Amino acid sequence: MSENLCYADAYLRSVAASVREVQPATEGKGALVVLDRTVLYPGGGGQPADRGVIRATDGRSWVVVSARKVGDDIVHELEPGAVPPDIGATGLYEVDLDWERRYRLMRTHTALHALCGVVWRDYGALVTGGNMEPGAGRMDFEFETMSGELVAAIESTVNAELASAHPIRVDFLPRDAAFAIPDLIRTKVNLLPPGIEVIRTVEIVGLDLQADGGTHVASTSEVGAIHVTGYESKGRINKRIRIELVDPA
Repeated sequence: MSENLCYADAYLRSVAASVREVQPATEGKGALVVLDRTVLYPGGGGQPADRGVIRATDGRSWVVVSARKVGDDIVHELEPGAVPPDIGATGLYEVDLDWERRYRLMRTHTALHALCGVVWRDYGALVTGGNMEPGAGRMDFEFETMSGELVAAIESTVNAELASAHPIRVDFLPRDAAFAIPDLIRTKVNLLPPGIEVIRTVEIVGLDLQADGGTHVASTSEVGAIHVTGYESKGRINKRIRIELVDPA
């Protein structure tokens, strides 16, 4: 099993690791490298996978274009054509995160949770979908109607909450304890597989508490603000809100 440190500490940027397994490249794709430890998020819940670099103490390096979870392991996809590192060699490698991209994703993910928290608290609307990229994202909600006035009010409220510098806490709870929390699942469909015994929760203290596997900043003050770039209907009771980050001054 690969140990992924990003779930407990999203601010870790690198970690020493050994290569446990290498899977050969396929057409148009690079080789896949399994490390015993990593800091790269493997993607999921609408958050894209991290990128980074594997470095060897002899000066060699390999660009990681993506990471993903396969069973209990995190596999790191190398650039096509790269000759992969050697298996084993404990202590000779380090995996470094593309921090600038990750941090922007962390801010974006937290902004979307703030949006979800405001919409749930003030309008009681469940989430029906979502996605993000660094600096921008969208969420779909169970709204029958939506207007420019409503969206402007939501944007203003979300920005007030972000500016309030709510701390953000990550916790790991037994499944029964987690599901005893009212409204822990904000999505229309519960996406947590029944076999998961420990639930990771992310709380924007005073605003939002959800089961979530992604990476987040430590305070809403790090997000900056959001700007709603558009809204649209995706069905009779399914409305989409698109946002982008407004960087702190």
